[in-house]
Amino acid sequence: MRVDGMTCVYIDGRWEERAGAAMLPVVDPATEATIGAIAAGTAADVDQAVMAARRAFEPFAATPVAERRALLVRMLDLLEARAEVFAQALSVEMGAPIAFARASQVPFAIAHVRAAIEVLERYDFVREEAGYAVAKEPIGVCALITPWNWPLYQITAKVGPAIAAGCTVVLKPSELSPLSGLLFAQLMHDAGTPAGVFNLVNGTGEVVGAALSSHPEVDMISITGSTRAGVLVAQAGAVTVKRVVQELGGKSPNVFLDDADFATAVAKGVQSGMRNTGQSCSAPTRMLVPAHRLAEVEELAAAAATAFVVGDPRDEATTMGPIANAAQHTRVLAMIAAGAADGAKLVCGGATRPDGVDRGFYVRPTIFSAVTPEMRIAREEIFGPVLCIMPYRDEEEAIAIANDTPYGLGAHVQSGDLARARRVARRIRAGQVHINYPAWTAHAPFGGYKTSGNGREYGVHGFEEYLETKAILGY
Repeated sequence: MRVDGMTCVYIDGRWEERAGAAMLPVVDPATEATIGAIAAGTAADVDQAVMAARRAFEPFAATPVAERRALLVRMLDLLEARAEVFAQALSVEMGAPIAFARASQVPFAIAHVRAAIEVLERYDFVREEAGYAVAKEPIGVCALITPWNWPLYQITAKVGPAIAAGCTVVLKPSELSPLSGLLFAQLMHDAGTPAGVFNLVNGTGEVVGAALSSHPEVDMISITGSTRAGVLVAQAGAVTVKRVVQELGGKSPNVFLDDADFATAVAKGVQSGMRNTGQSCSAPTRMLVPAHRLAEVEELAAAAATAFVVGDPRDEATTMGPIANAAQHTRVLAMIAAGAADGAKLVCGGATRPDGVDRGFYVRPTIFSAVTPEMRIAREEIFGPVLCIMPYRDEEEAIAIANDTPYGLGAHVQSGDLARARRVARRIRAGQVHINYPAWTAHAPFGGYKTSGNGREYGVHGFEEYLETKAILGY
């Protein structure tokens, strides 16, 4: 495959040129320069890919577990061998600092494939009960729609369990960060994936995403993206009663109880909220703190924010790169302006370029304080390095503010009393709650309450989304 040409789709085990296709530009967010273009897929491309996946499904679903495991192991080995290639692509296509791409974006993506292997090794596909058996079988052809902010990570989070389950897939990566998807398709080819089991069509959501969502031969859609995109996919898929798994937007709270270790936990909270330039759906961007400690938190948070090194993502000293694309850059600047207009206190940052930066989609790490629940910056997902510090009177009000959101993807709780933290965590309406910044694991289920989505990803819970349940009586 020629990554420089990028005029290809990957269908039925081979690259196919689309020389006459409309082209979508690929922009380096650090320089605003167009560095290439990809072929915009069509509904006809989608149909060809889906039918290839349909033909491949029955034989692949029947493969022994050992064969699927062997394929996943080959994928894992190639991911590890090509880790630097993927890291460089991520840095170019969406501005991830190269050190962050190497330490987080790529290793976490690899972890999803490793988790799929581990789940497959111990999963019981037929379970006998009294008088009946329950069989778990692959659901069929799966359309996988992935976002621009964690491109490789979200691809492996979907492809890994789909392959483990025995499903065939059509992947549509984000057209805004497509390079890692193209490299991953080549990896699947080199891993010896049977023809039709893995297919890739680039393009827009309006064309490729819509065609996948409405295609009668697609059995399941897994989408990670905005709540708006998830709604459109679910509406299109409803006509053919597809399973739709959605991991969508978030506005995650970080609740500091009064017995937390503020000296260390505030800095970690700023880092968690602003990692990946704040472009994470579960980023804890609402820091809820006791009102009497507001000034202390402002000082600690400002120190942590100003410690970020904003600059060229290819520089190993950089810890915060640009916003990944022009549209999102405009959105973040507009939300910073909204925070100021609504009367929030600007602690640091703002809607100006960082010092010494004259091009690229950069934003200064920004913190607002005295933010109230009705402000736009407290209610809307910003998806940039913007943190809201929100004071509360007591624990009951903290929980109420935490839950006062249309979203419910992630949450954090900080406390010196683990039993207390657990009680608060149980009352927060979110799909994943972190207590005192624990280590991440690819096995913990991830997904949302409310408008943050339906279904779960990661580990055995994500794996089972790709399976149907069959009861056999008289077994």
